[in-house]
Amino acid sequence: MPQISVDYSPSLDGSFDRRALGLAINRLAVETIAAKPEGCKTIFRRNEPEIVVGESERPEAQVFVQFAIFPGRSPEAKTALTEGVLALLAEHVAPAPGERLHLAVDVRDMDREVYRNTAIEG
Repeated sequence: MPQISVDYSPSLDGSFDRRALGLAINRLAVETIAAKPEGCKTIFRRNEPEIVVGESERPEAQVFVQFAIFPGRSPEAKTALTEGVLALLAEHVAPAPGERLHLAVDVRDMDREVYRNTAIEG
């Protein structure tokens, strides 16, 4: 644990190293919320829909990172995680020329009693 999802706009496809960013996010989770390295699972999903912000006509892009974690972490640890992820995103991802990039992070507690996870090797 945690389950980490990174949704990103199509215009960012190929503009950043997903593996490097995923490894950095996983390390940050270990450092800030005491996650076990082998429990950090980060998935990247390219979002096909175009993002529209307010009434803006300019090109917009977004990276939205969601953490699903077991309860018990302090608000301070969660804040350190979100701020650290925002810093990593700013370091790893840049918008295309003329495009505005929105970065967001959310951390949610999962229900430990019902969550299940397994791995199958081939």
